Order: sequence, then C-alpha cells, then structure tokens
Amino acid sequence: MAKDNQEFEESLSENVPLAECTTFGIGGQARYFAEATSSEVLRGGVAWAKSQGLPLFVLGGGSNILVADDGFPGLVLRVRIRGLHSRIEGDKVTLTAGAGEDWDKVVAACISNNWAGFECLSGIPGSVGATPIQNVGAYGQEISETFVSLEALDLERAYLVTMTPDECEFGYRTSRFKTRERDRFIITSVTYRLTADGRPTIRYLDLQLYFKGGGIKSPALSDVREAVLAIRRSKAMVIDIGDPDSRSVGSFFVNPVVTREAFEEIKKRARSFIGSDKDIPSYSASSGRVKLSAAWLIERAGFERGYTYGNVGISQKHALAIINRGGGTAREVVELAGRIKLRVRSVFGVTLVPEPVFVGFDR
Repeated sequence: MAKDNQEFEESLSENVPLAECTTFGIGGQARYFAEATSSEVLRGGVAWAKSQGLPLFVLGGGSNILVADDGFPGLVLRVRIRGLHSRIEGDKVTLTAGAGEDWDKVVAACISNNWAGFECLSGIPGSVGATPIQNVGAYGQEISETFVSLEALDLERAYLVTMTPDECEFGYRTSRFKTRERDRFIITSVTYRLTADGRPTIRYLDLQLYFKGGGIKSPALSDVREAVLAIRRSKAMVIDIGDPDSRSVGSFFVNPVVTREAFEEIKKRARSFIGSDKDIPSYSASSGRVKLSAAWLIERAGFERGYTYGNVGISQKHALAIINRGGGTAREVVELAGRIKLRVRSVFGVTLVPEPVFVGFDR
C-alpha cells in the first residue's frame, strides 16, 4: 500500500481546470487531480482521499458529465488504465479492455478485425469504463448484449472484484453503478464477447433507411460503422472541434419509457396541444411499455433546434443536445435544462430524466 500511495502522490496536482477534460468545455477547477494508470495507483488515490477527508470523483472520458462552475472541492481521479487483450475460440472473440481505453478506438479496432457486436456503437465519445455504467446503447445495440464481466475496485472492501451481467443489474441506459450503488465501485477493465465474421446489426430504422437510400443490400460491418458515424454527424453527435454544435454531452435527456396507459394519456395531450397524435414517435420497450422520443417532446413543447439561452442553447442539428455556444456556464445549462423539463411536463405530463452526471453540485 505504501508503494501505491507513493505512485499516486507523484502524479498529484492542485487546482486543475476541469472544463478541458470534458466534451462540454464547462466547469471550474478540481482542488486535487491525478491520473490513475493502474489499479494500484487508483487504490492509492482512494486511500489518500479518505485519509484527507476529501470527496472523491472518478473521471473517465468526460463525455457525459457537467462540472459545476465552482469546480470540485476534493480529489478527481482520472482513470487511464490501458490495454486490449483478445482470445478467439471458433467464431467467438473474448475481448478485455482497460477502463481508460478510448471507446471509439476500441470499436474501430474490432471492426477492422471484422468482429461484430459494436458496429452500431460507433462514434460514441468517452472511455471503456463508462460503457457498463450507462449500459451504453445506440442504433439498435447496447453493451449488455456483448458484456461478459468487469473488474472493479470495491471501495467498501478496498479490493478488486469481478462482476457478472446479473450483478451489474443492467436496464435501459442504466445499471447498478448508476442507481443504488453509484459511488461504491470504480471499474478498471471490461470483458465483452463478440462474433468473428458476424453479420452486422441493422434493426434501427435510421440505418435501414440509410442503406435503402444508398442501394446497399448486404452491408458489411465497416459499412454500418460509416453509416452510424454519418448519421451521428448529421445530428452533431460526433465530437468535432470544428463543429460548435458538438460541444455537448450528446443526448442530455434519456428517451422516456412509459406504460401503455400513460402513452394513451400523452396522445390525448398531444391532440389538445398540437392538434394531432399521429406523428408521436414510439417504440416497443420491455414489459409491454412504450419508449418515446425525448427530442420530439422537446421540440413540440416549444424548444426548437437552435434555441439559445445566454451562452448555451439547443443544437441546430438535434433537439436532444444542449450545447455550450462559447463561454457557457454550468448554471446556464442547469437553468435551460430545468426550463425544458418543466415545459415538457406541463404539456405532455412526461418528466424527462437528465443523462449526464452532475459533478460538484452538492454545494
């Protein structure tokens, strides 16, 4: 443990700006900051924060967080644990990736090897460690479909544990790590199972229309990756320093999932407010429920693409993305998100749930 602490303290810095560590480009300073390149350094950082009586925040790729303008008063540990290891048995590929690996680079590597299972998850910013926390999903795929296990530091017991899919308690864009035990585990690596030379997943309507329009009848995995990237770029959902609409956390709200009864009430409200219920996008979800489009609800409630609020606003390409237009503050983002939530609830009776993690807002 003494060696763990020494390695950690050698990487420790003070008063580090956090805005540049996030895709939002918003937020104050971390009182203390360090990068954990191994589970040993990670353990040393956790022990040090505890000995100093400081709050701890674990940072990954910074693509799904909003940091308070006052910053974070404790220790921010940025997970930089690397490594990719694969094992092939027949047509099955077992892939283990360090939590600090860049997610899209992992996806690209798998596509280049013609391993199926991640193709629809192309272009999603952030690190590997975040994928099971969010049960990351897009365009017809989600992590729980390929997930095998993960290794994590259990902060209650101070040692590494291995967790199975059932133990992770995956749900729609959520997991055990985001709900009842969000501060207990720090993920250090994730293991997935992919299919060698497998067929691509083309369940999502946008993808089907993309290939139909392009006349591609049997797309390869690489075709699906390029299609997903193209669709995401059209919605400013791929991080691009040349595109101000991409200075965001991607989707700010989760698409709501409601009961059939609630959906019928929402259709009544739509008829009353906008005169029609025929164009409400809806998709079948588990347990007979219905998934709605948060972007549709936001736009129909009066927040159009390009809407501005001070130095922040809504993307011109996608109503679900709140963006930093330049010089934006966390307070402005929270205020705009609050206005959107109140209006959608007032019009449709639906309470939108924010997707990003809010850091340093306890004060």
